[in-house]
Amino acid sequence: MMKKVLIISTSLRKDSNSEFLAKEFEKGAKEAGNEVEFISLAGKTISFCTGCLACQKTQKCVIKDDAVEIAEKVKEANVLVFATPIYYYEMSGQMKTLLDRCNPLFPSKYAFREVYLLTTAADGDESAMDGAVKGMQGWMDCFNKARLAGVVRGVGIGDGGEAKNHTNLLAKVYTLGKKV
Repeated sequence: MMKKVLIISTSLRKDSNSEFLAKEFEKGAKEAGNEVEFISLAGKTISFCTGCLACQKTQKCVIKDDAVEIAEKVKEANVLVFATPIYYYEMSGQMKTLLDRCNPLFPSKYAFREVYLLTTAADGDESAMDGAVKGMQGWMDCFNKARLAGVVRGVGIGDGGEAKNHTNLLAKVYTLGKKV
């Protein structure tokens, strides 16, 4: 069965390593016959949530920026894929800000059931991603129909574009995308 897959690359860096992973996931998911959309947060305007909670009544955010359209796409997708670099043992700030701005989805009839997290870090220890995984799980705990379906921990990848040399990792991500 074809699924609607939304891949969000949260890195703002040119030659982003986490985006290399996201592109491999995209190839696999497309090859499997899914409808796939790829969004990069680079160049997007995403303001901080102000905590007004108007969205809990209206399911619309009062802040008018790129996060509104992205949140609507998140709501409609069956599968979500977030790709993030690890900064200070946590997801990127722009990813966290986007997750916060998805607050209008909490009371909605969202479609997503599977969520994947693709990470890269210069640190060589997989525990470097634990904070990001915990943060992602915390967001997902608010959406009881969804589950964390997979996590990829790309370790020892620091310089921009370095991920393209990690062929085993890229093959793993491609295969994960193909299984969606």
